[in-house]
Amino acid sequence: MQPQFNRILLKLSGEALLGEEQYGISSKVLQYIAKEVAGIYHLGVEIGIVIGGGNIFRGVQAAAQGIDKVSGDYMGMLATVINAIALQNALESIAVPTRLQTSIEMKQFAEPFIRRRAVRHLEKNRVVIFGAGTGNPYFTTDTAAALRAIEIEADVIIKGTRVDGVYDCDPEKNPDARRFESITYREVIERNLRVMDMTAITLAQENKVPIVVFDLNQPGTLKALIEGEPIGTKVSH
Repeated sequence: MQPQFNRILLKLSGEALLGEEQYGISSKVLQYIAKEVAGIYHLGVEIGIVIGGGNIFRGVQAAAQGIDKVSGDYMGMLATVINAIALQNALESIAVPTRLQTSIEMKQFAEPFIRRRAVRHLEKNRVVIFGAGTGNPYFTTDTAAALRAIEIEADVIIKGTRVDGVYDCDPEKNPDARRFESITYREVIERNLRVMDMTAITLAQENKVPIVVFDLNQPGTLKALIEGEPIGTKVSH
């Protein structure tokens, strides 16, 4: 089947790499995610990826432990780079070419984020992994994902989670939670649903970039989603 999107921004949480571990990176999960990404790469889709760092460090937790918020956020940015390097290696081990760009200069192992260069890599069929968030404290990797999606002119933001879409309440706590097949940005904001943070939702809304939320843990769903099957929840106008 023909892919429904030409260029996507895939948002992954750091926690997605945990697997059954309490912290750090599960090599099994890392290889699984790499294979899922490879599945859509071979469809000819241009792929940008933003990954979080919550499996290694969270700025909010650090603030509670006496580290100031700004320092904690910078530590969190470094954690995203660790995850990005791990994902880069996993992808290249299965012959998927990549480039790693960071919003904080780390020229020994990553390119600085330059929009035109990122787009050129995508056009050359390289997966571009964006690390270090936006490079600014107080902004989450959700916001970084929305920002990068807009900058590279992605057709859609695809967010992989532990559940199969957006619900009216937490389905892991409430078995009667109702899943939306589609929902508007406005409804997400008014209902205070935790799809992405409000800054990210507002950026996506203002720039008309749809968001699709799906269950990353179900093998083959990412490819099926890209091929147009009704998977997950779509957030749009």
